[in-house]
Amino acid sequence: MNENDVLSRLAEIVESRKQADPKDSYVASLYAKGLDKILKKVGEEAAETLIAAKNSDKAELVYEMADLWFHCLVLLAQKGLHPDDVLKELARREGLSGHVEKAGRSER
Repeated sequence: MNENDVLSRLAEIVESRKQADPKDSYVASLYAKGLDKILKKVGEEAAETLIAAKNSDKAELVYEMADLWFHCLVLLAQKGLHPDDVLKELARREGLSGHVEKAGRSER
C-alpha cells in the first residue's frame, strides 16, 4: 500500500458510503445523523488528540490523530470537498511566512 495515496483512497471510500445503509456502515450512520453528529465526532477526536499529545505517548498520538483525520475526511465529504482541496491550500501557503499568510486572509 502506498501511504502517499491513502487520503485520496479513504476520501473515495468515505464518499461512497453516502449511498450505504447506515446499519451496515459507520460512515453512513454519521451521514444519516447529520452535520451536528459529524461535527461532534470531529470535536471529540480533536480533544482526544490533544490529550494524547499532552501525555507524550507517540503511539497514542498517532492513533488519535488518525481518528481525527478520518473524521475530518467525513466532514469534507459532507461539505462536497476533497482532501485535495486542503492540500492545494497548503501548497499555496508553502514558503509563505505565517504572518504574511495570515495578513492576506483579510484581503479575501
